[in-house]
Formats: sequence, structure tokens, C-alpha cells
Amino acid sequence: MPPMTRKKLPIGIQTLREIREDGYYYVDKTPIALQLIGQGKYFFLSRPRRFGKSLFLDTLKELFEGNEALFKGLYAEKHWDWSVKFPVLRFSFGGGVIHSAQELQERLDSHLRRFEQEHGLTAQDSSAAERFRSLIQHLFEVTGQRVVVLVDEYDKPILDRIEDKEKALEIREGLKDFYSIIKDSDPYVRFTFLTGVSKFSKVSLFSGLNNLQDITLDARYSAICGYTDADVDTVFAPELEGLDRAQIRDWYNGYNWLGESVYNPFDLLLLFDRRQFFPWWFETGTPTFLIKLLTQHQQFTPDLEHLVAPETLLSTFDVDNIPAEALLFQAGYLTIEKARHWPGRLELQLRYPNMEVKTSLNASLLAALSGGRPRAMGAVYDALLANDLAALRDVLHAFIASIPHDWHRNNPIAQYEGYWASVFYSYFASLGVEMALEDATNHGRIDMALRLNGHTWLFEFKVVELVPEGKALQQLQDKGYADKYRADGPVHLIGVEFSRESRNIVGFETLTV
Repeated sequence: MPPMTRKKLPIGIQTLREIREDGYYYVDKTPIALQLIGQGKYFFLSRPRRFGKSLFLDTLKELFEGNEALFKGLYAEKHWDWSVKFPVLRFSFGGGVIHSAQELQERLDSHLRRFEQEHGLTAQDSSAAERFRSLIQHLFEVTGQRVVVLVDEYDKPILDRIEDKEKALEIREGLKDFYSIIKDSDPYVRFTFLTGVSKFSKVSLFSGLNNLQDITLDARYSAICGYTDADVDTVFAPELEGLDRAQIRDWYNGYNWLGESVYNPFDLLLLFDRRQFFPWWFETGTPTFLIKLLTQHQQFTPDLEHLVAPETLLSTFDVDNIPAEALLFQAGYLTIEKARHWPGRLELQLRYPNMEVKTSLNASLLAALSGGRPRAMGAVYDALLANDLAALRDVLHAFIASIPHDWHRNNPIAQYEGYWASVFYSYFASLGVEMALEDATNHGRIDMALRLNGHTWLFEFKVVELVPEGKALQQLQDKGYADKYRADGPVHLIGVEFSRESRNIVGFETLTV
């Protein structure tokens, strides 16, 4: 069997023309594109950053403009009417940072001026919204075809200033006024598609465009962006040699919007290029605002494994109302594990999408919880590999002791009991070891269970005032928690007691059974 031919990896490329003409890998999304176009007229999609939204919009643009040569061999080639060409207005707010409402107007002016010059239209109106309206009507009158409106990163101007409430609200109102023109121009519009990271509430941003169909949680479009397992095994088959297929799945698959799960394209392309597992996507955008929000809310980090939220909560994102669950989900740090439907209501259980996000987000959270960059991570991992309980105790004690005293004093988050369990959990979660929280047995729930190198480590946490009381290890023994794991190899019971007064581990009792 001849070797499979490798192609160029489209890292960072967002234009269909370049991908198709220059011999890059391409996952055919035209079946989904045609399904979407056949379903209706006004659509909205929220997906995390670097997920292929811009490429999908560019694919729509090339379809509507009738550039048949780019679709040779793709599904759309024989399923699209190439004799009709539609005028397309594509706006993108992805580049640069908008600092004020004035800069937003300048950006809109730049877009509109370019379209006006391209189509020989002299601006008669002063406001961006009215120029937009005139442009749509002019294109319809000149071409005889209704206009396609595509907006990429529709929300980025607001997100650029999300920590400055006053400026963010001003920018939001400017966008609201602009977007309202789309609905008002309905007789002249063929198709509209808006994409972004966040899903702002319809009342705040889309009250003037309230006919958008939100396909974010439509199972039919779960794989509208991203790569599926089948894509990896077929399109990218030449890249798989020498890589652990199961590890690829564990590290990068798992994003789900009530349908088929997908991989983040950016991660896979960098993996195939560099040939090593690394948090490629996470490292491109440190979630500083998210980390700040979680610490301000005193988020119990172990709960991030199994958050449950109504779909309405995940849709209430706004400048002055940002639920942590909504931000985590929309930004791609949590995804859907399963959903529960009943009349008029949808409840979602969330989880980390994969190992990349779990380890990286917890490393960032740990840094925030401990007042600095965590140290001695490798020493903890080595202690677990060697089953060295004494070394594990010493390294963890030294780490907790390294948290600056001033950080404790100036941060009220460090005063509540869940803080210590959060630190411990995020520490181990950032190592990437197999773990379960509150793992159920027939006797109760264990605080934390780890699996590594054929060994199981069971942790029970207690907070005491000053001196150890020995209750943590005793509970592990009394409840017989080890029984569930004995058949899998050695089981290590570890009772950890934290002192409010000394702000460190005062009890670390172990027993191997």
C-alpha cells in the first residue's frame, strides 16, 4: 500500500480560497452550510475563539458569490445553483482592539467606506446605521439579488472593554443600533449569519434583531465548527503516524453542543506540526478576566467538574450580568456532558471538554489561589510515581507554606473552608493525572480519588483550628472507602487536615491497604 500523501497544515488560515488553491488540508463543511442555508434566513452561532468560525463564514461568502472553482470535489459542487450570484457584505471585528464607542464608529466607517467604493455608492447619510441601510438597498437595486450579511466576531468590541462597564455599555449600544438595520432591511436580505464567542442576551443587544435563530445548542450543528473523530481518521490520516490516537482524543476532543463532539482545529493542527502534546489553544489567550471573576465569586473549583445550569442562565451574558457558568461555557472552558429536557426547560450538566483545558485552567486557578506561579509540580508527580507518601507530604507542605502571608491577609477568598480543598484539587488537576471528585461508594463519597501507575490514592480533607484531630484518615477507614478499589492494585489512604490559624497542613496521615 503506497504511503499517504501529506498536505500543508492550514494553521491560522481563515480563507477558503487560499486553502483550496494552495493545497492545504480541508474538512468539507459545505453539507452543513447548505443545510443551514436551506433552513432559514437569520442565524446566530456562539463558539469559542480559534474554532473555525471565520473559515466557515468565508465558505458561506464564497458560496453566495458563486465561486464554483473553489468547491471542486466538495459536496456543494453538485448541490448548489452556481448560476445565481448574491452580493455579500462581510464585517469582521476580529482584528485589533476597540477601546471606545468612537473607535467602534471609526471601524464601522472603514467597513462601509470600503463597500461603498467597491460598489460605486456615494454616502448620503452621516450615521453608520443609515449608511448600512442605504448600502443594502443599493446592492439589491443594482444586482437584482437580495443581500447576504455576514458578521464575524460580532461581540469582540464589547469583550475588548468588558472590564470597563461604562465603555462596554456604550459600545454595546452602538452595535445594537447597527445590527437593528438588518431586520429593518428584511425585504432586501437573502441570508444573515452572526458569529462570536459570547451569547449576549437578546434584550440587551438584539432587541432590534430579535428574529435570529440561535443554533448554538442545535444538535444538527454541533459540528459546524471543529473536527470530528471521523475527520481526524480520514482527512488527517497521513498525520497520525507516531502519535497515540487515544491520547489525541483525551487531550483535544470533547467539545459538545448537544450533538457530535469535536476537536478544536487549532490544537490538532499544532499537534500535527510540532508532534507534541501541549495546551496550544489555551496558551493563545490567558483567561485573566475569567480567573478574576471565579476568585471574586469564591468559586469552589472542584465543582467545575460537574456544574449544572439551566440553558437560560448560559444565555444571560451581558456587560452588567456575567454568570461564571455562562462565561466558562461560552469561552470553551466547559462543555456539555448531558442535557435534561422537560416542558419549557433545558438543564445542562457541564464538564471540562478535555485534558488540555482541565490541566491548563486549573494551573491558572492554582496560581490565583496561591498568590503566584505554583512550584514543585514535577516533584509531586515524581512522588506519586514512586508511591512515596513521605515525599508527597513534604512537597505539599512546602508548597502551602510558600503562599505569601500578605496574600492570605489581603484576599478574603483564603478565609473560607473550600479554599483549601480548591487549592488541593487544582494542584492535582493541573498535573493531568486521572482523578475523580466525591467518587461514590456504597458507604459514602470520597473527597478525591487519584489513579496513577496502577495505584489508587484516596484523599479526605478536613479543616481544623490549630492542631490535627486525626478525623480525616479515620473517616476513610471507618467508611471502608478502599474496598471499591482493592481489585485494581494498591490503595493509599491519605487524611489531610488544614489549619485556619497556621494556614498550612497540620495533619497528613497515610495508610496503604
